[in-house]
Amino acid sequence: MNYFITGITGFIGSNLASYLLAEGHQVNAIFRNFADTKAFSHPNLHLFVGDLHDKAILLKAMKDCQQGFHLAAFAKPWAKDPNTFYRINVEGTINVFESAQMMGLEKIVFTSSAATVSPSNGNIPSHESTLRREPYFNEYETTKSEAELIAVEYTKKGLPVVIVNPSRVYGPGPMNASNSITKMIRGYCNGQWRFIPGNGEKIGNYVFIDDVVNGHILAAEKGRAGERYILGGENLSFDGFFAALENVTGIHRNMVHLPLFVMFAAANLMELQNPVTGIPPAITAPWVKKYLRHWCLSSTKAERELGYTITSFEEGVRKTINWLMETSLLEMNKKMPNYDLRLATH
Repeated sequence: MNYFITGITGFIGSNLASYLLAEGHQVNAIFRNFADTKAFSHPNLHLFVGDLHDKAILLKAMKDCQQGFHLAAFAKPWAKDPNTFYRINVEGTINVFESAQMMGLEKIVFTSSAATVSPSNGNIPSHESTLRREPYFNEYETTKSEAELIAVEYTKKGLPVVIVNPSRVYGPGPMNASNSITKMIRGYCNGQWRFIPGNGEKIGNYVFIDDVVNGHILAAEKGRAGERYILGGENLSFDGFFAALENVTGIHRNMVHLPLFVMFAAANLMELQNPVTGIPPAITAPWVKKYLRHWCLSSTKAERELGYTITSFEEGVRKTINWLMETSLLEMNKKMPNYDLRLATH
């Protein structure tokens, strides 16, 4: 089958494209920067230079494709121009859907985010239809939610769009902003990550990249148009997250619980310094607010309707550490000689 993809240079998109190509499919992908595509070389991969606002390129890239995956988004915590979020996440999505409808694509899988789902009531998992009773925390969540509504509208217009909502993704792949959880895992292993947000009790959902890729494929095969599917993994508190890392690696770190007011102060300081330093803030106050909520999620709908399966966090961490060492991004074998690399294959 021929697939159209946006966001091929991102964490999820690069893994999805690699999987499709390995399975013998043709992939047509748009991208903005040649330097970001150097890792891709395959006879069945066709690259088109452009962005989500270049409709001529979108139409050209979609030619002869049967299905599409729209993963491109502006997911950073901060933008110099706040309108960037709307321009890419909403207007860009409209352009993709409009072009897909014009080209007669059979189905589009739209990658949203679990951040659009409601925070949970403690350890009671939220699901796709849990009513959200509070506003979104930042521009990214707001614009992705609006894009979901647009996806439903296009489904009503005759373009089958399936929405997937990955949670906190980790595993092998580009070490970019979207792969922050893998950076935390590496930082814990090499001793460079020593703090736990808040009191460590807030729950998050952590999903291995292979499960997310599989969820996208299953959504394209079995997903119902206009529906959303949470692609999640295990629910863990911050304390539980680092306890699991210690259990897998055998490495004990003296971790510090960083009060949220300190995180707020640091975020505000980074924003204030930006006009002087020109360095984008690594985190902003609206994003810190998310750490005040629990994000316990259920993937039951995806499991029931799509056949989605979940890799345990400990197994996913072993595979991630294995990859980090194989790619020389981590020399844990020297730091922890008792770690059994073979565990990563179990």
